[in-house]
Amino acid sequence: MSAAQATLNHTLPLDYLLHLADNALVLGQRNAEWCGHGPILEEDIALSNNSLDLVGQARLLYQEAAAQMGNGATEDTLAFFRDVPDFKNYTLLELPHHAPLAGTSASERDFATTLVRNFLYSALMVLVWDKLQHAPHAQLAAIAAKSLKEVRYHLRHSRDWLLRMGDGTAESHGRAQAAVNHLMPYTQEFWTSTEYESEAAKATGLDMASLQNDWNQIVDQALAEATLKRPAAGGFVPTGKHSVHSEHLGFMLAEMQTLPRAHPNATW
Repeated sequence: MSAAQATLNHTLPLDYLLHLADNALVLGQRNAEWCGHGPILEEDIALSNNSLDLVGQARLLYQEAAAQMGNGATEDTLAFFRDVPDFKNYTLLELPHHAPLAGTSASERDFATTLVRNFLYSALMVLVWDKLQHAPHAQLAAIAAKSLKEVRYHLRHSRDWLLRMGDGTAESHGRAQAAVNHLMPYTQEFWTSTEYESEAAKATGLDMASLQNDWNQIVDQALAEATLKRPAAGGFVPTGKHSVHSEHLGFMLAEMQTLPRAHPNATW
């Protein structure tokens, strides 16, 4: 590693790496909850593979963060031994697969809610990773290039389902529209700023606000093709990336972290 690369690695904010990693880990865990519960075998496998991609992205980002932190930090300590106030993921990603506001779920898992969330997030990350693959931070650029290939598939998969559900039967259309109505307000968090994102922009050249128009275009075009309506903007703006979360993250982490916390010295 050159001296210039070392300087860039040092100046990339730790909280920004954790934000990217936490996003991937939390959504990866949520998608993993479909394993064995998919509506058809092919989609059970597809969502499991989506989860593995996201967890793989999280691992690489946590490894980079741990190297910066030192003091015995590892990808496992960052994933399994931090508590709710330490996580910096978007609130959108920690929500369960159903919600009272969606009004469509007869079980713990609503397929429309899952696929609409994957679409909204993937539409963002295909833009983020595309920009970050050109960042002067060598390791982040490499992670971004790998992740971009994966998220392009995630976007295509979720978009295809958005169209099938939205422009399908009256039942599927109603479920898709309810999921859009429920989840879209949470995307407002994408465009709020944090101090660590502002600092990261100096090192990576990525200004999140500059992606909003392109994201809107991806989303609006897909919604139009799916005969779905975008709800009006407004209301409460979530604060997950500021480490202020919904009640759902604590329950999710309790399930995800229980084994390593019960057996912290276990090896596999």
